[in-house]
Amino acid sequence: MAAYEGVVCSFCGSLCDDITVQVENNAIVSMTGGCAIGRNRFMSPPEANVPLVRGCETSLQEAVDAAARILSSARYPLVYGLSSTTTEAQAAAVRLAETLGASIDSTSSVCHGPGTVARQMLGIPTCTLGEVRNRADVVLFWGCNPVEAHPRHFSRYSVQARGWKTPDGRRNRTVIAVDVRKTLTAKTADIFLQVEPNSDFEVLTALRALTNGASLEGDTFGGVPRSQLAQAAEALRGAKYGVILFGMGLTMSSGCQHNVYQALMLARDLNDYTAFAVIPMRGHGNVAGAEAVMTWLTGYPFAVNFSRGYPRYSPGEFSAVDLLARGEADAALVVASDPAATFPAVAAARLRQIPMVVVDPQFSTTAQVAQVYIPSATAGIAAGGTAYRMDGVPLPLRRLVDSEYPSDQRILNLIEQGVRECFTS
Repeated sequence: MAAYEGVVCSFCGSLCDDITVQVENNAIVSMTGGCAIGRNRFMSPPEANVPLVRGCETSLQEAVDAAARILSSARYPLVYGLSSTTTEAQAAAVRLAETLGASIDSTSSVCHGPGTVARQMLGIPTCTLGEVRNRADVVLFWGCNPVEAHPRHFSRYSVQARGWKTPDGRRNRTVIAVDVRKTLTAKTADIFLQVEPNSDFEVLTALRALTNGASLEGDTFGGVPRSQLAQAAEALRGAKYGVILFGMGLTMSSGCQHNVYQALMLARDLNDYTAFAVIPMRGHGNVAGAEAVMTWLTGYPFAVNFSRGYPRYSPGEFSAVDLLARGEADAALVVASDPAATFPAVAAARLRQIPMVVVDPQFSTTAQVAQVYIPSATAGIAAGGTAYRMDGVPLPLRRLVDSEYPSDQRILNLIEQGVRECFTS
């Protein structure tokens, strides 16, 4: 039996790296640490799947060849997903997209992409989760619910975590939650601001005004009483070190990037009085890595198009949902994602109409409707590599067991090789 310590769980953006795993006979037999979701991920690996071409079992090489033919014959292919795989596989996907002259997009465009656009406009005062743990005495959660989405965030990094400047954990912190409903996270907060749906921009604007000493006319703003906003503003200004953690409740509600822009401006205002940082609460295990890798290789974080032979960036034009909804993409490669189960109906319907290749350890809803399905080794369990935590810190993913199938990176490299052969034949 082999014991592996310091294993990283790649399920969510917290990337907890304090897990111990016991492996015997090429199977994980026990683990300590992690949340219930993480334990299920390690202890219940995907069922043994086989490569499929048009629903028929085939060999890995035949599936790769079929994928190469589909993608090389497309006039306007789309590469999408990448949020639950390694940075090495993400880099291989970018190279493949460039070879194809395709558009490439990650799940960022349907979650935290607007926040990235806001950061491009303004910049972001940020920090690591280690600094949150050790220094933050005021924590503001806006439009996110880490108790359910990131189960160990409270105990490892934010609310309950004991650190250098926060030796008593929760008792050293003031917690503020802003959401449209009273989530489990909101129930733990000292101050809860329940905003009306799509009113985040209004509430943020009012909160900025109060933190800067302005007076407000009116009794409520976005459904929040002025007295509660004043209480929150006082707590924010009184922080020794504060952090704003925002989720999709801010990025994907009405206003999108403008909401995040106001949140960043609030942090900038507060830095005139104290120290404040901002961290997006990224959901998937390596969606932050997808943005980092695409930025390294193309100069842009998502929604990139190579059809002219060089990278162009245009959210809303080259984003996956928009390309599909307009009926422009005529073939798709989906890696470590399940858009058929999560996309808007029009985009999901288009995916079902066009030739699609799926590379994923899971036989997902998307895989079930794909012309070609190629199973791969699960990142962080049967394939090693690198992943980026929500705060931008890279962490190593380890290969704990062997898989009969190669990693996403290897499969994408094989597909690219096949595409090049198709182009030259």
